[in-house]
Amino acid sequence: MPEEGLLYQFKRFVVGKPIPSHLAHHERLSRVTGLAVLSSDPLSSVAYATEEILRVLVLVGAGALGLAAPIAFVIASILAIVVFSYRQTLHAYPSGGGAYIVARENLGELPALVAAASLLIDYILTVAVSIAAGVAAITSAFPAWHVNRIEMTLGFVVLLMLGNLRGIRESGQIFSVPTYFFIVCTLALIAMGIGRVLTGTVQPLPPVDPVPSSGEPLTLFLLLTAFSNGCTAMTGVEAVSNGVPAFKPPESKNAAATMLTMAVLAITMFLGITLLSQVYQILPSERETVVSQLARAVFGGRGIAYYAVQAATMLILVLAANTAYADFPRLTSILARDRFVPRQFMNQGDRLAFSNGIVGLSVFAGILLIIFGGDTHALIPLYMIGVFVSFTLSQAGMVVHWRKEGGPGWRTSAAVNGVGALVTGIVLVVVAMTKAHEGAWIIMLLIPLNVLLFNVTRRHYDAVAAQLSMRGWSAQRRRKNTVLVPISGVIRPVAEALEYAKTLSDDVRAVYVAIDPAATEQLRGMWERYENAVPLVLLGSPYRSLMEPLLEYIEQIAKDRPEDYVTIVLPEFVPARWWHHLFHNQRALLIKGALLFKPNTVVTSVPFHLR
Repeated sequence: MPEEGLLYQFKRFVVGKPIPSHLAHHERLSRVTGLAVLSSDPLSSVAYATEEILRVLVLVGAGALGLAAPIAFVIASILAIVVFSYRQTLHAYPSGGGAYIVARENLGELPALVAAASLLIDYILTVAVSIAAGVAAITSAFPAWHVNRIEMTLGFVVLLMLGNLRGIRESGQIFSVPTYFFIVCTLALIAMGIGRVLTGTVQPLPPVDPVPSSGEPLTLFLLLTAFSNGCTAMTGVEAVSNGVPAFKPPESKNAAATMLTMAVLAITMFLGITLLSQVYQILPSERETVVSQLARAVFGGRGIAYYAVQAATMLILVLAANTAYADFPRLTSILARDRFVPRQFMNQGDRLAFSNGIVGLSVFAGILLIIFGGDTHALIPLYMIGVFVSFTLSQAGMVVHWRKEGGPGWRTSAAVNGVGALVTGIVLVVVAMTKAHEGAWIIMLLIPLNVLLFNVTRRHYDAVAAQLSMRGWSAQRRRKNTVLVPISGVIRPVAEALEYAKTLSDDVRAVYVAIDPAATEQLRGMWERYENAVPLVLLGSPYRSLMEPLLEYIEQIAKDRPEDYVTIVLPEFVPARWWHHLFHNQRALLIKGALLFKPNTVVTSVPFHLR
């Protein structure tokens, strides 16, 4: 799952500034709590990585499932390379080294925006994939709930959205429980499975609704497709590099130790699940996950141990989804600060949460879950493009970083990151080639489209800033202010509006649009008796339009006096009850909207409150 941190207090690690004192209410993380909080992303990926490999190989036939083990070993080797490469970033960026930050400082604006676009898309997919996989764990344990898969996924999205809008915070003590529960349950499953292998008590499960074999030939393309599917096990490994400031001193050293522990656990669990799946002859199913089948086979049915594994899997996946609710809003707030997305994403609610980002993330993830039916396997092809784009850009940026920094051993450090960039770049090409026809082309299109939108937004804000700047400005003396008061009759709100208008200018005019001749004559008579010394301007309206004659009159005044102000004073009465608005027209609102974009035109309201 994508990067840019986890804890709310990580505002410092992306921006590179100290945490405000009123936000720094969490203790710094030890290696134990750091592993639990920051490793939920990569550890949760092992819940579905093996299954994604098997779902491709089974198309050839059951005999091809034996290739899952060598594919898993290749992926584990690449994961080790990536982790070793990312450990370099921990020391180079002790304030947090997200892909956007590293790319911006070392590669330039365009690569940084590509990284940001990739991350934003992957945060959305993190929520969708993790929740879909978590629901799959539930429906595997309770098959009757499978028909409600979409409703359950949307329910989790709403629950996470409301919780984050209310300002829930990730505590190391609280969020350690699901992570360590998952680690213990998964390692116990692997240990028990190995024990049964050593004692010769392995009992393969009969297949339940297995994915059918289509008899496809075993080709290099199919093997690469299985490999790219399994690379989901690598998602989220960069989370620790983002969270360096949250660790206890020495921060970089503790973060590096945590990342190494995370890698060892992830590789152990991934390889363990893959190898045992082959031993127990697990076939991927449409209605039950591979982990669920393996737990049933190892523990001998649906007992307490089985349900513990399923509960742990569901909890770790939901926790992994929740990390995106800290990451997506924070990254959008940084982009908003840099004027690449609308500034509304910088707004914080009363719980100090970036509410607009949280809502936007939930809406996009919900749409994805509906479109893809809450199916993890349908979402996976979309998922890895952005992950490996950010991996590659981050590591390439580190190569440039070491070249600029120089110093003893910089060539070795640059070589390590160069290998990481090369490996992840190759994986990116493989994933793009094998997944394009499965829907990854959408992500390949969305990333440059997002970059284009970032640049359009930036140009807009730059143009606005240039126009709002005081540079070159000098006061222009306005010769006159013509004040117009649109009236509908001789009534008290009109009288009060006219009295206010007289304080603004000596040139005040009451304007009436004459539609009904009889009503116009009646108004003329009442106006003469009123004796307020304000001239009455009658505007003809042959087509019985109220707005058009008024707007044409205002336009004519503005044309005759282009350097002057035209002020429109609107008499408005305010009903005593909100529902009384239903009984009255909103003509004043229409006039405001029509005049909003006219230069040198000021619109003001004089309210008259009804009892």
